[in-house]
Amino acid sequence: MEKFKLIIKKYKHAVLVLYFLLYMPYFTFLNTFTPTRKDVTVIYSRLDDYIPFAELFVIPYFIWFVYIAAGYIFLFLTSREEFVRLCIFLYTGMTLCLLIYTVFPNCQQLRVDYETLGRNNILIEAIRSLQSIDTPYDVFPSIHCLNSIGMHIAIVKSNKINKHRNIIVWSSFLLMILIILSTVFIKQHSILDVFAAIALSVPLYFLAYKPKLKFLQTCQ
Repeated sequence: MEKFKLIIKKYKHAVLVLYFLLYMPYFTFLNTFTPTRKDVTVIYSRLDDYIPFAELFVIPYFIWFVYIAAGYIFLFLTSREEFVRLCIFLYTGMTLCLLIYTVFPNCQQLRVDYETLGRNNILIEAIRSLQSIDTPYDVFPSIHCLNSIGMHIAIVKSNKINKHRNIIVWSSFLLMILIILSTVFIKQHSILDVFAAIALSVPLYFLAYKPKLKFLQTCQ
């Protein structure tokens, strides 16, 4: 019993995981509700026309799920303070995105016509499967990009990564860039969605990492 109490005390920050019980239902609701609205804005930039469709980028797009999960679990297990700061960044950003989607419903119309594409392969099939369950609505800003930026910042700021630190940090940076590029090269997002995510990450960084909150300073 005593050992169990120690584990509970050590990992009491696990309560933050409950955020997803609120986030996922509302995100799912918006993806169903937004297509029915009449005030949906199409997100588009002329720069989008210069970005070719490249199915190879579906690989880093899917690696995003492993990247976010691995970083999230690592920080959860190694540093309560760093995990809490990551959650402040991610959760605030994701919540703001949901609020933007609610008051500013948006979509993109950049997806490829696969019937006239002229080629087919396993990577294209993977994209078609993804897009069959992921609607082109609620895209601005891109949560995919925003969370990638947040995770890379958390890795750079982490004091728990000592062994092979340079390799890990630079690998994270490269992966973040590839993930961001993937969102526009497989036509999941407009370049404007990326720019919005980058802009939003700036205040989120200061919110998550600059305050010297007492309860975080004592979290070890």
